[in-house]
Amino acid sequence: MTLSRFGCNGRRCPTSHNILDTSRVISEDGKKKLKDLLHYYYPIEIDPNRTLEEKCPLMVEWWTKAHELLVQQKIHKGDIAQIVRESEAMLRDGFREFFDQLHKNNVPLFIFSAGVGDILEEIIRQANVFYSNVNVVSNYMDFSDAGILTHFKGPLIHTYNKNNTVLQGMEYFQQLSTRTSIILLGDSMGDLTMADGVPSVENILKIGFLNDKVEERRGKYLDSYDIVLESDETLDVVNGILRYILAET
Repeated sequence: MTLSRFGCNGRRCPTSHNILDTSRVISEDGKKKLKDLLHYYYPIEIDPNRTLEEKCPLMVEWWTKAHELLVQQKIHKGDIAQIVRESEAMLRDGFREFFDQLHKNNVPLFIFSAGVGDILEEIIRQANVFYSNVNVVSNYMDFSDAGILTHFKGPLIHTYNKNNTVLQGMEYFQQLSTRTSIILLGDSMGDLTMADGVPSVENILKIGFLNDKVEERRGKYLDSYDIVLESDETLDVVNGILRYILAET
């Protein structure tokens, strides 16, 4: 919902979890249970009146239950590419210019996702923009020798722990030690901490996509992000900023 679209023609676009949850490899019973979890926990996730302390254990509970249900489905590794092809996943308008500009100018693109890494990588791969400067940290599946999903690798990443607590020991951030400026793109309050582990940051521009419950969440977003984009399904603003900065260098 940051690099991918939130909606299209009045319909919600799927997250990487949704792509799996609604695919043909999930039983009808499994789909119902996953939907029930969504209807129970999603309002909690986006509730502006609950504290992070309240939300965090409930997010862990949601992700853990969802991952356990997915494991029960005995998903086959070989099905993932087809699942993504058959889904309604859409990257935001302007994604190609975004990925191309960053790649051409050797700017690292760090994707920190609470979704399913295997699905996310496949979306980027099928869009032909999985370049060498792209690095993804997410919830990855672990498969048996026969290619059947057995569990999800740790640590668990949910909406509100996207910070250096789950990145400890990651060499990637050390490689960024010469980088002093960051453009941070997010679509939730939890995304604001994503750059906390990067050393020697001098400038950080935080751009927030406010996709859902716009009126009730606007105040919090405006207090926290430098730029707030409401119901904007494009990367136009980001691409404009990148064009300006990269023309200067």
